[in-house]
Amino acid sequence: MSLLSKNGNEIIFRLILFVLCVLIFLIIAYPLYFIIIASVSDSTLVSTGHVLFLPKGISFFGYQEIFKDARIWVGYRNTLVYTFLGTFVNLLFTLPAAYVLSRKEFMARRALMLIFVITLFFNGGLIPTYLLIKSLHLTNTMWVFILPFSVNVFNLIIARTFFETLPSELYEAAAMDGCSHFKYFIQVAMPLSKALISVIGLYYLVAHWNDFFTALIYIRKNELQPLQIILRDILLSNQVFANGAGVGGDAGGYAQKYADQIKYGVIIVSTLPILILYPFIQKYFEKGVLIGSIKG
Repeated sequence: MSLLSKNGNEIIFRLILFVLCVLIFLIIAYPLYFIIIASVSDSTLVSTGHVLFLPKGISFFGYQEIFKDARIWVGYRNTLVYTFLGTFVNLLFTLPAAYVLSRKEFMARRALMLIFVITLFFNGGLIPTYLLIKSLHLTNTMWVFILPFSVNVFNLIIARTFFETLPSELYEAAAMDGCSHFKYFIQVAMPLSKALISVIGLYYLVAHWNDFFTALIYIRKNELQPLQIILRDILLSNQVFANGAGVGGDAGGYAQKYADQIKYGVIIVSTLPILILYPFIQKYFEKGVLIGSIKG
């Protein structure tokens, strides 16, 4: 009887846990789902609360207005270049540096790590940074998105912690076969770091994809502007049009009707590529996200 009671309690517990997980998922996923259906629904119905679970008054006007702007394709091209080239450079600097700082035989590792950590709390500020980048002739170039911010100290600490957890016997066995540190890093440490590379790479990739502040400060050429700045310009021009025509009869009604649709469309256009990419590296993310945590 007690065994049946125990099994019954276990079933009830699992059922409650399942319901809670479903509720949490819906709370997290619904805002994104709402943005998707709102981007193709009549803005009047959205603003009056008639669109909750299914799109109504379906119209793709917002997307037509966004993709009608030829700059959107230039922005996509620039952002793809900045994102993938920038992520590659980030990993190229971060992973070797983390490996070196993880080696106990490297005497200067503590001093260098302290210097890195200090930059987490203190920086020169916007104006000195701008003057430095200008003196390096990086303004109005694509390299301003890549070179000045090539290492994130938080990611460096995560990578260093991971390399420290690799068994020392691996290096000792490799060294007995005449393997140098460089060869060990390439042929042993890197193949064991797929989860680490996936997680840190995703962090860097999302940061580059969402970066608009760098372009706002350092870029003046239209042909170098990333997607986020172009979407921002489209959104601002749409808001100005809607506000200016707010009481303007047919023009005012037209602007107000589609202003929110363009706004929601901009959100989808800017986030959809990352959402598509995420499932391909999800299997590494769950394992890798806890790599730098403190083990009990």
